[in-house]
Amino acid sequence: MQEFIFGTLATTEQRLETAREEKIGVQHQHRLEPRAPRPGQSPMLLVTVELDRRIERVECVVSEPETAVYPLHPRDSQWDLLNWSYYQVWQATLPPQPDGTLVRYQIVAYAADGGEPILADDGATFSYYVGDPAQPDWAREAIVYQIFPDRFYPGNGRAWNPTSHLSDIYGGSLRGIIDKLDYVADLGFNAIWLNPFFPDHTHHGYHATDYFSVNPRLGTLDDLKELVAAAHERGIRLILDFVANHWGSAHDTFQAALADRTSAYYHWYKWENWPHAYATFFGVEDLPEVNVQHPDVRAYLLNSVRYWLGEIGFDGLRLDYVLGPTHDFWTELRAVAKSVRPDVWIFGEAVETPVTQLSYEGRFDGCLDFLLTQAIRRTFAFGTMDVEAFATFLDLHEAFFPDSFSRPSFLDNHDMNRFLWLVGNDKRKLKLAALCQFTLAGTPIVYNGTEVGVRQERSIVDPDSHGMEECRQPMLWGDEQDKDLLSFYRWLIQLRRQHPVLWRGQRQTLHANNERGTLAYVRYDESETILVGLNLSDEPRLVETVCPKNGRIHYLELAPWSGDVVWDA
Repeated sequence: MQEFIFGTLATTEQRLETAREEKIGVQHQHRLEPRAPRPGQSPMLLVTVELDRRIERVECVVSEPETAVYPLHPRDSQWDLLNWSYYQVWQATLPPQPDGTLVRYQIVAYAADGGEPILADDGATFSYYVGDPAQPDWAREAIVYQIFPDRFYPGNGRAWNPTSHLSDIYGGSLRGIIDKLDYVADLGFNAIWLNPFFPDHTHHGYHATDYFSVNPRLGTLDDLKELVAAAHERGIRLILDFVANHWGSAHDTFQAALADRTSAYYHWYKWENWPHAYATFFGVEDLPEVNVQHPDVRAYLLNSVRYWLGEIGFDGLRLDYVLGPTHDFWTELRAVAKSVRPDVWIFGEAVETPVTQLSYEGRFDGCLDFLLTQAIRRTFAFGTMDVEAFATFLDLHEAFFPDSFSRPSFLDNHDMNRFLWLVGNDKRKLKLAALCQFTLAGTPIVYNGTEVGVRQERSIVDPDSHGMEECRQPMLWGDEQDKDLLSFYRWLIQLRRQHPVLWRGQRQTLHANNERGTLAYVRYDESETILVGLNLSDEPRLVETVCPKNGRIHYLELAPWSGDVVWDA
């Protein structure tokens, strides 16, 4: 079966080309040590130079908070295998700054032959925000329910709209979400990631035409305010899905730029050949990229963030396609968001390498854990990663990221095949993967419908399919829900909420056996120990483990494709 997870490094060719380009020329790529400086720390910045001419000096030119120039010093030379060339590493240490300071700078290299100065990373402006990079405490404890508004619930006693295609408008609304808040709360979720609700002609909301209002087919601004207030009354936080890279071509500013090259909005976009060719989101003409470097565009987007966090009361930001806008934009967004709501939770969508994800540390609190999702799907759905390889991946993955970096986990979402469909509707495999997800450290996210057995008919990459709409089937309610699956998710959520060790404790692999298809690990802290056993085979298994904390021996009897949890182990 062909798997699809959206991203820009899907093929070996793409990875090789990226690896080559990351070395050629003068490259900084936001390399700071530490990546997210705290007050009083002096960060060291690194620059690589791979050119066919001698560089006599490299400088860091700071523009904020005060202008200054800091010379870099050559450290060593290294060999680049892919480009078959030497490159030189330069470094400098910048002075410490107080909490809340935004530092901006550029890197300039000067050739010995007196040629034009060379700006690092094609002239990029770099920046960092001084402060605590850790996620807020409430994010660690969060269990997130992802709601796709048009497909969740109509509300007001209405039925779904008659439809003939999965891209049609089904009729979900903000009132429908309000009507079902007790359902969300009763399950135990304490946060909602709300997919876009801005004015838009699509069913999914990612073609927004106004960042300060609500799509009339979903409801009114008063409905949204009521939703936020009603959720807060139930102890549920709201996370805004925010897109800064692009918006719909029907946006008034784009239409004005299309009609008149002298328009004040012309420079809001990236024109290749006005008016017919412009930068878009992956070639979609209806999604022009916006120029976040333009001060008016930046002000528009950041004022929107201020509005939804400050005036409306959202608690967090899920940032769509963060690879598009510059790191400097995201640095300023963090400064703005933190000034409005100090405990805001900010996480990005970056389908990229761990190194790239960590380059956003100090800008976001973390990134959605696509790498874990891929490993779980390969292990529990496709069987292309064995349990020993999966256990090794977990050990290395968890060691790579600092504890302060949030890694929200998920089995599926609105852009990929549903997990239940991948496993041929075998609920045992979904339950086992979910048990693994909920007993790992990352904040778990559940895409609405996964907990009640929402299915799809075809793969999103099937030539005869409706594309990504395949995984956006409407939510099931009443007798259509799989009550067994629902009960299991209720138990999982309560397990995590009742045992904080699952989100604040350490994890250690105790057992991984490919021949038997079994895996066991322990989560522990100073107050509690939880043992998790998983059987990914078609046979019943007996797993013997020894708790490293107290030496106790445990025997777990596991049915085929099932797991067990023992607390106070």
